[in-house]
Amino acid sequence: MSATLPAAPPAHNYNEDSIRSLDWREHIRLRPGMYIGKLGDGSAYDDGIYVLVKEVIDNCIDEHVMGYGRTIEIKISESRVQVRDYGRGIPLGKVVDVVSKINTGGKYDSKVFQKSVGLNGVGTKAVNALSSSFVVQSVREGQLKAAEFSQGQLVRDPAPIKTSQRNGTLITFQPDDTIFKNYRFIPEYLENQIRYYCYLNAGLTIYYNGQKFVSEHGLLDLLRDKTDAETRRYDIIHLKGEDIELALTHGNDYGEEYYSFVNGQYTTQGGTHLAALREAVVKTVREHYKKEYDAADIRASIVGAISIRVQEPVFESQTKTKLGSINMEPEGTRSVRGFIVEFVKEHLDNYLHKNPLAADALRKRIEQSERERKDMAGVKKLANQRAKKANLHNRKLRDCRYHLGENAKDGAEKEPLTTLFITEGDSASGSITKSRNVELEAVFSLRGKPLNCFGLKKKIVYENEEFNLLQHALNIEEGLEGLRYNRVVVATDADVDGMHIRLLLLTFFLQFFPDLVRNGHVYILETPLFRVRNKKVTIYCYNEQEKQDAMRKLGRNPEVTRFKGLGEISPDEFGKFIGENIKLEPVILQSDRSIQQVLAYYMGKNTPARQEFIIDNLRLEKDLVTSDVLPVAEIALV
Repeated sequence: MSATLPAAPPAHNYNEDSIRSLDWREHIRLRPGMYIGKLGDGSAYDDGIYVLVKEVIDNCIDEHVMGYGRTIEIKISESRVQVRDYGRGIPLGKVVDVVSKINTGGKYDSKVFQKSVGLNGVGTKAVNALSSSFVVQSVREGQLKAAEFSQGQLVRDPAPIKTSQRNGTLITFQPDDTIFKNYRFIPEYLENQIRYYCYLNAGLTIYYNGQKFVSEHGLLDLLRDKTDAETRRYDIIHLKGEDIELALTHGNDYGEEYYSFVNGQYTTQGGTHLAALREAVVKTVREHYKKEYDAADIRASIVGAISIRVQEPVFESQTKTKLGSINMEPEGTRSVRGFIVEFVKEHLDNYLHKNPLAADALRKRIEQSERERKDMAGVKKLANQRAKKANLHNRKLRDCRYHLGENAKDGAEKEPLTTLFITEGDSASGSITKSRNVELEAVFSLRGKPLNCFGLKKKIVYENEEFNLLQHALNIEEGLEGLRYNRVVVATDADVDGMHIRLLLLTFFLQFFPDLVRNGHVYILETPLFRVRNKKVTIYCYNEQEKQDAMRKLGRNPEVTRFKGLGEISPDEFGKFIGENIKLEPVILQSDRSIQQVLAYYMGKNTPARQEFIIDNLRLEKDLVTSDVLPVAEIALV
């Protein structure tokens, strides 16, 4: 009996010619994720276009921190970004080098930029390389030096000229649409970014598209904006020291809400400083009240913000979203953890002793959380047993291969695309299931309209089988640390019932898992309302104007189909809308309204204010056919 030998591997000519050396520009464009994280299209707050904006503003902030320039002007249109500071300006002889030579900058000397954000000399070079147009201008002592680039290549380098402008730097760039495909800037993301800069830099004024942003009280202002005065259990505690500032209070929302910063950088994923704050609050509270409260009860409904200054901080990626520093200084003995724990222990304890009303309110909030946890323990245990059995044969969940945080070796780069589609009905979920990417996209199917859970206690999450299975599918029962999908996409029909289901799902997330929304994980799937086609061309349209434009483009008698539900779109067609060209609308919380205010307005009792809003915003829509387009055969799918 003869054994079959395995086939020989294909021959590859691996020799000296196989080795390539890329210059800085080529490498950034070939591997942009190493420099700015994920690319995206602007629908997520951490997409690449916002990182480009941040890298430029960070340099302006560093100038302000060093005492140069109190004003920054930012203008952002659909595709063009302009940032002007009034600092010292880049030394004129180094203007080209600073934006086009890796590892070139003024921040390597820690005496000049003691506690700067950008230390590795990469930021503006990445912006330059990833922009179709990039112009830098520096003004110093009556001289202006400019340079113009395209995709990182120098195209104009004129000699300095005289000017009467104030000292400072102006950067103008346009992200390259061959890399950032179909991108768009969402104003709310930019405004949040700008507000954080102002909270962290007292005395700084930023003008964004003519709107003025300024903060007088730092993190106190941040928490005032992020919380509702009526639901705060006690006045915001605001503590400041050398290299540290923090603010905290408790509200009525479920979960924990934190905003953490290092050297003015918003660390959306936390890090060593946030871990230390969470530990320090628990230790201090236990020692102050001389009672071993459960850590979860102490931190339930907490809203906190912390900002520290670290010399030469270490981040876990170029995008600087998670602090990795162990020590406050590279060669120092002060640990980040020890520094924060010691500060909180001393100053928070002193505050609680001096403010007995706040101390009493905090104790009552902790004990309320303790009662709610114990009250829910029985139903939670029973529900989890049912969910465990259901998970073995969960007909509602059609899972995918890759999940968030589980693919360190072979799928880490795919994690940002991990998606759970939540849809209603067999036909809609069937179309998505057949057309999805099984590696990255999962589907959770609802049966009819979910319960309106506004005003209900969290016990309902366990008592309602559908809610319980959904929280287990997402793995968010104990917080976002175990979240299995980066994107949670609500996919409903574009009719009245679909909109109602959408509202009910958003109410569920905002009521019981608000961090999921705050951290930018929840989206609405946009699908086309119309299909316009002739025998050669098919165009999918997302609104009436796009339909009219498509009809003009195709000329005589195009066929127009109105999609009334997701189930009416064939799986082959659906694949085009959830693949590379997926259109997602992020769910964004406005900073000037609390979650409970929003939910009470839209999902509470039918108030006169809501009735007036509905009446004032009623629209009568007609199916218009403009005079320059011939009548069409319009097919309504039933």
